Amino acid sequence: MDNNRQSRIDMANRIFFRLYQSANMLHKTGSRAVQDEGLTTQQWAVLGALSRPAAGGGVGVGELARYLMVSRQNLAGVISRMERDGLVQVDTDVRDRRARRVTMTEHGSRVWQQEAQPKIRDYYEQALDGFSSADMTHLLHYLLKLLDNMTGIDERHGAEGSDFDGEESAAANSSASPSRLSAQSENPTKRAKSVTPSRKDRTSLAAKR
Repeated sequence: MDNNRQSRIDMANRIFFRLYQSANMLHKTGSRAVQDEGLTTQQWAVLGALSRPAAGGGVGVGELARYLMVSRQNLAGVISRMERDGLVQVDTDVRDRRARRVTMTEHGSRVWQQEAQPKIRDYYEQALDGFSSADMTHLLHYLLKLLDNMTGIDERHGAEGSDFDGEESAAANSSASPSRLSAQSENPTKRAKSVTPSRKDRTSLAAKR
C-alpha cells in the first residue's frame, strides 16, 4: 500500500472515531440537557420532526422512521413510551386503515415549545462555543455530504434503519447517572420540507447552506 493510500485510511479512521465519540456525547449531554422534561435525544428528535409545519396533520410511522433514518421496529418502542407519557398521539390513518399516524399532543407541544426549547438553545450555544457562522456553514456542508454518501451505502444494502431504541436506552442510562437534531436547526428535523428528502435534495441543500 502506498503512503498516500495509508495516510487517507489513517485520516478516515480518525474522522469516524471522532464521529462515534461525538454521537455518544450528543446522546449523553443532549439527554442531560432535557432530562428534567423526561426526554432523551431520541424523543427530542421525534418531537422536533413532528413540530415541522409539514407534519401538522401528523406523520405516518413509516414516514417518520425514514425521515429519522431509523427502523420502524425500534421507532415503535420510542413512540410507545412517548404515547404513554402523553407527548404524542397515535391514530389509525384515515387514508389507509392499516397504517398509523403520529401527532404531537397539546401537552407534547407545551413541553417542546415552552420547556425544552430554551434548554436546547442553551445546549447548542455551549456545544458550538467558538464556532463562527462560517465554521457552522462548512461543518453542515460536510456533514450533509458525508450523510449522503452513507445513505447511498444504506440504500445499496437495503438496510431498514439504525438501532434507534438501543441508543435511547443507552442515553437514558447515561442521564440517570449524572451523566432530543432542535427541529428548528439541523437536528434531524427541519433540514428539508419533505419527510423523506431525496439524496439529490440533500446535496442541493448542502450547497445552498
